[in-house]
Amino acid sequence: MDDRALVEALRSGDPQAPRLLIDRFGRVVFGLCLRMMGHRHDAEDVMQESFVRALRGLDGFDGDRPLRPWLLGIAANRCRTALAKRSKRPIPGESAEEQVDHRPGLTDPDDLAGELRRALERLRPEYRTAFILFHEQGLPYEEIALALDRPIGTVKTWLHRARAELAESLTRRGVHL
Repeated sequence: MDDRALVEALRSGDPQAPRLLIDRFGRVVFGLCLRMMGHRHDAEDVMQESFVRALRGLDGFDGDRPLRPWLLGIAANRCRTALAKRSKRPIPGESAEEQVDHRPGLTDPDDLAGELRRALERLRPEYRTAFILFHEQGLPYEEIALALDRPIGTVKTWLHRARAELAESLTRRGVHL
């Protein structure tokens, strides 16, 4: 069943259609939520809320558009809202977490992955979202622009800034690639 047929099945009240929607897009939506939220439980909550919002807003969805960027846009917005509610961030400055880490073995892939995760968590939410959608979900610029409801130029700028901030953050922490 293609996107258009799935949308029609959802709109007509087919009881199997919501399950098909979640089966088709649940992994990609959960992946985005997990990377943005940083915690599995929070990601599950936001993913569920995203699908509920999508099902409620289906009447306003343009059936000629692809479903994936629309769903990812809803999920990204829900993540940003959840992060804004829970975030009571300290005044920016060099925290202990940003100090250079001189531990031996930092080139170990597990340590490198942890360093990258910490650096991603410190990015502005819109930069992190664009980065995750491009580099982890493999979406092209056009679909990211649709998902985030931003011009392609803005998406490219956010990706450039995300990469620059990640590189700077990793360098500050003593990670040299």
